[in-house]
Amino acid sequence: MQSTIKTLFIGFALCLAGVACTKVGDLPSRTFANGKAPVLTDSAKIMTPHLTDSNSVALTLSWSNPQYATDSATQKYIIEIDSSGRNFAKEATIVVSGALHYAFTAKQFNSILLGFGFAYNTAYKVDIRITSSYANNNQQLQSNVVTVNFTTYVVPPKVAPPASKMLFLVGSASSGGWNNPVPTPAQQFTLVDSVLYQGTFFLNGGQQYLLLPVNGDWSQKYAVQDNTVAGLSAGGAFGYYSGANPSVYNSNFPAPAKSGLYTITVDFQQGTFTCTLVKQYGLLWVPGDYQGWTPASAATLGSPKNDGNYDGYVNIPAGGTYQFKFTGEADWSGAIYGDTAANGHSGVLSLGGGNNLTVPGAGYYEITANTTAGTWKATATTWSLIGSFAASGWSNDVNMTYNSGSNSWTGTITTATGDQFKFRANHAWTINLGDAGGSNVGSLSYGGNNIGDATKNFAVPPGTHTITLYLGNPGYYSYMIK
Repeated sequence: MQSTIKTLFIGFALCLAGVACTKVGDLPSRTFANGKAPVLTDSAKIMTPHLTDSNSVALTLSWSNPQYATDSATQKYIIEIDSSGRNFAKEATIVVSGALHYAFTAKQFNSILLGFGFAYNTAYKVDIRITSSYANNNQQLQSNVVTVNFTTYVVPPKVAPPASKMLFLVGSASSGGWNNPVPTPAQQFTLVDSVLYQGTFFLNGGQQYLLLPVNGDWSQKYAVQDNTVAGLSAGGAFGYYSGANPSVYNSNFPAPAKSGLYTITVDFQQGTFTCTLVKQYGLLWVPGDYQGWTPASAATLGSPKNDGNYDGYVNIPAGGTYQFKFTGEADWSGAIYGDTAANGHSGVLSLGGGNNLTVPGAGYYEITANTTAGTWKATATTWSLIGSFAASGWSNDVNMTYNSGSNSWTGTITTATGDQFKFRANHAWTINLGDAGGSNVGSLSYGGNNIGDATKNFAVPPGTHTITLYLGNPGYYSYMIK
């Protein structure tokens, strides 16, 4: 190392002393010519394939070499496909390396168009172009646009959709529990198209459900293969099961861990479902001596807006001390609320324990609580039907009967064309429930619309009907007309 440094230094000194030194010329520069935009051509302008053509080539794209300076085998081409006129704003893309052509099977091209949400058996104009570049995406050049016509076709769905063209939700996760038939329309899906169903439902957290193609029929259902799979409550694969055709799909769907409103989308074409949170409910558990002081199995109050205002219905049977508390978790580890008064019914909450809350005796109670204001209230209720069906119009109630097994109230009315009705407690309008209307038809809200008002929900057909009222789901109430 030392001799090398010395030699360099001597050479440098000689130059400074005037000894002639030869100047080395500039290093040669290396430049690349620009490429040329590829020219795209197609093998067909109109394609009308059928199911039997699925694996046949329907369209071949070819394009000219953009003549980049590097090896053509490393050049990159992006095939861009979109509905004609959208300027590739919602394009589907395919990446090709090196080759100057690409062949689409009918199935592949059909799938791309169906992925845009296009309908079956419909002709669509489709724009296609090529973007070329070096492998590192440098010097991107766009080709001309070619337009082709493709008629979509029906691909057999992975899971056969209901022959009934209807789908219903049932299970402990649902507002109607495992009672079958289920409340409709509150637990009926909407048919989006021939292979897609969707509905927004209240789901009890940590519970389970099934999908039924026929309301009231247990002989056929849609289920999952293994409901212990992590993350399955948010979506996954499902299949068909019947007594005559058993399959590996024989487990109930798992509901999400938290109670709330969820949109369930069932895609029979792909054989998959998704469960997406719309609105999570706040919950208070109501453990007491009426059920062994066990929070996990206690009735709950719900807060639809998760704002500290809770409402729910609790059946407290005869016997015991009629005492209970509120807990913020399904155990005793969360916030615990009692009453500030020794008698347990001051209506003022005590956070952290306090005295047991009490009611005067057995009954079916509406219980409300406001954890922000620190208040609570219990009102014993019996339920009835009132409406235009009665000879005296809206003046007399038809009493309903409570069924502790299904945690529901039932009553029978006879309606004529155009008749309407509502539910009310204690033969008074202080607590009354009507149809929520809008996107929540089939569920109930306090002071809601008359049921049978065709402009806001649906017309009740004339005849004798058994009406069932479900109040067991915290903050979410529904009914069924049979």
